[in-house]
Amino acid sequence: MQMEWPAYLDEYEKLVIRMTTPRVIIDNVGCANATRVMIDSARKHGILLEAVQVLTDLNLSIKKAYISSDGRWFMDVFHVTDLNGNKLTDESVINYMEQSLGTIHFASSKSFDGLTALELTGTDRLGLLSEVFAVLADLQCNVVEAKLWTHNGRIASLIYAKDCNSGSAIEDSEKIDRIEGRLRNLLKGDNDIRSAKTSVSMAVTHTERRLHQMMFADRDYERTPTLRARGDGPLVTVQNCLEKGYSVVNIQCKDRTKLLFDVVCTLTDMEYVVFHATVDTTGNQAHLEFFIRHTDGTPISSEAEKQRVILCLQAAIERRESEGVRLELCTADRQGLLADVTRTFRENGLNVTRAEISTSSDTAENVFYVTDASGKPADLKFIESVQQRIGMSTLKVKELPLICHEKAGRDEEFTAGTGSGGAMLVSLGSLVKRNLYNLGLIRSYS
Repeated sequence: MQMEWPAYLDEYEKLVIRMTTPRVIIDNVGCANATRVMIDSARKHGILLEAVQVLTDLNLSIKKAYISSDGRWFMDVFHVTDLNGNKLTDESVINYMEQSLGTIHFASSKSFDGLTALELTGTDRLGLLSEVFAVLADLQCNVVEAKLWTHNGRIASLIYAKDCNSGSAIEDSEKIDRIEGRLRNLLKGDNDIRSAKTSVSMAVTHTERRLHQMMFADRDYERTPTLRARGDGPLVTVQNCLEKGYSVVNIQCKDRTKLLFDVVCTLTDMEYVVFHATVDTTGNQAHLEFFIRHTDGTPISSEAEKQRVILCLQAAIERRESEGVRLELCTADRQGLLADVTRTFRENGLNVTRAEISTSSDTAENVFYVTDASGKPADLKFIESVQQRIGMSTLKVKELPLICHEKAGRDEEFTAGTGSGGAMLVSLGSLVKRNLYNLGLIRSYS
């Protein structure tokens, strides 16, 4: 693979990078039910997140993972499938994945050149998204891409828009001030004067990572759920392994796509370093274990900090949980489309709990997750009413993406797990030996 060097690098820096460039092996033979992706590279803070981000952006399901860090080097093994539980067979996807993982030292986020990024946080309420899109349409802003999450009564959204008249980024400072002011007034409502925030962001950050950062800064993890009780939420425990100087995080929850990304993203942004980890999925359940330290090399030092880590990880897992019915809209894009569609949702009592907006070749491809006003499953007669108004062929009811757990459960190559007691502390020695075995560096860890 030919590497293109940034112009600012001198020859010594190029030599260092050659020596530390990640080595990537993608194996479709050694594992019966998944494609095995092996990465070893020089360790740096955040490199694990960058690797996981590549896999999740390709909509791959991570069935197993083994992460091991030794000194200044780290080695990862991921067992991945597509969303139907099949091995990867598309050579273009495999080549892209290999190239992307091999250049994660130069990782960059998706480019949104020519667009203006709007960041919104505030109190969620029925019809809020409709009001936001109505304001943007009124101010001659065309929404090209957007993502919205809701959690514990809070909302965070990252919207990429352009000026309807010029077709380019919004650069008029007075117009930007008007947009921020009107959206801020919407988000404040009657009782959210201090915490509602609207800003124009110039930084280039991975969209979903930025949403996590926005909700973390909004302290959604401290708020009491307003719409529903979480009896089956994620179980997170934190214990200290003081003799080895690690804190051990165990997570048991329902498996879903991008689960590992959400957890690693949160640990990274909280300034923790993952030294060793295992991920295992069985059926629709996932068990994750992480040996972590602060970036200064110390473990978690207080009970209050333990509780904060637990709350933050629970929130990170819950934010992306898909509540309600998944509706997919595919139609020709036009000015005011999103305002009209979301107004129809509001008029029929449907609340949007999560949204993914995208535009491709003048075609709007949007996904909405909707519930009723109380957060319960929406009545099908209201959904049918919305479909009739928008168009039955334009707005379709879809099931959640299928994750095939049965195939992963038959993986016979790696039969040694972490045991049924997810909250139990596994000895560091066993974990390291198991990871070295899974990395193919020793023949046995028994």
